[in-house]
Amino acid sequence: MKKIYFASPLFSDMERLYNEMVVAKIRETYPEFDLFVPQEQMGINDKNAYADAKTIAKYDTDALLNSQLVIAVLDGTSIDVGVATEIGVAYQAGIPIVGLYTDSRQQGATNQKKLDALQELAESQFSYINLYTVGLIKMNGIIVDNLEDLIQEIA
Repeated sequence: MKKIYFASPLFSDMERLYNEMVVAKIRETYPEFDLFVPQEQMGINDKNAYADAKTIAKYDTDALLNSQLVIAVLDGTSIDVGVATEIGVAYQAGIPIVGLYTDSRQQGATNQKKLDALQELAESQFSYINLYTVGLIKMNGIIVDNLEDLIQEIA
């Protein structure tokens, strides 16, 4: 059975609900895959309870290293630090990574007004994503910009 690790921020309602929607679509499409979702691991992620840093790190890293694929949600003001760490561990272990980056500011890359605005201080119309982390993904995987492409890449 193919094991997939789902790396995503998980601390706000918005993040958790988005994760639930994405995970439900993956499970609906690939019921034969075993999907590890950290936010579902209440033994270590119940924020009303307590798990120390080493317990969390060991639990999630063991699950990640036992996976054949990592899905990494890259959306947000910046890539979530936990997700970036998981990407680094997956890269080092040689586990393929599919990054999901849906930021709509990437649209219009040929719009001349948006390109001209890059010459003005603080007027970029595009989002920024950490290039080191992106490079790790691209050296051992792919980045997609929508859920449909993510579903296809999982296969």
